[in-house]
Amino acid sequence: MLRKRFGVDTSAGYACIGQGVFSEVRRGAWWTRPFLRLGSYRNILFPGQGRHIPFTIENYPYTDGLGRPTVTFVRTLELPRARKHRFDATMVHSAQRGGIVDYLGTRQHLATDLQLEVLDDGTLHLRTGALRFYEGPLAFTVPAIFTGTADLYEGYDDERGVFTVRMQVANPVFGFLFGYRGEFSCTFPPISDVGVPADLKPLREEIRE
Repeated sequence: MLRKRFGVDTSAGYACIGQGVFSEVRRGAWWTRPFLRLGSYRNILFPGQGRHIPFTIENYPYTDGLGRPTVTFVRTLELPRARKHRFDATMVHSAQRGGIVDYLGTRQHLATDLQLEVLDDGTLHLRTGALRFYEGPLAFTVPAIFTGTADLYEGYDDERGVFTVRMQVANPVFGFLFGYRGEFSCTFPPISDVGVPADLKPLREEIRE
């Protein structure tokens, strides 16, 4: 099931739409709130937290305007008494960097290489590398003290027939910043039938990887 979920691409001919519940969404100490709120303006992070939060995750494959194989990785959370919050990401295969580049946010102005490994129990572990900032003529690697490393773990519970997910973002100096855990189930609609919703694509595409 994990192979099917992460096998989404244009040649496979299907998307992956997950619906589930985060049993917990939490943030770090009080001083992380301004940092998380800043990230919410471009759908990267947000300062909310809570328990039993419904969410969707939408993975649609397409070829972007630069000719790169691309998959949306958009998570939408429905917090009580609050507007919906989204994490927007697009993953592209980069021949130049020899792997997957994960663009964060609505304008692809942040990019990171993904490191992937399969654990002994079959769980897929994705870890972000150094964060690169691209905006207009600016292009630089963000110092580690101003960012965080994200560790995402996805598995599949064969007995209950659900996917499991756990993620945390940590700073090398200040520690835990943000994280969530939960479970979800998926459908795999043919992309010829559903297309790629325009609001899941980034508002601009960044040529620099």
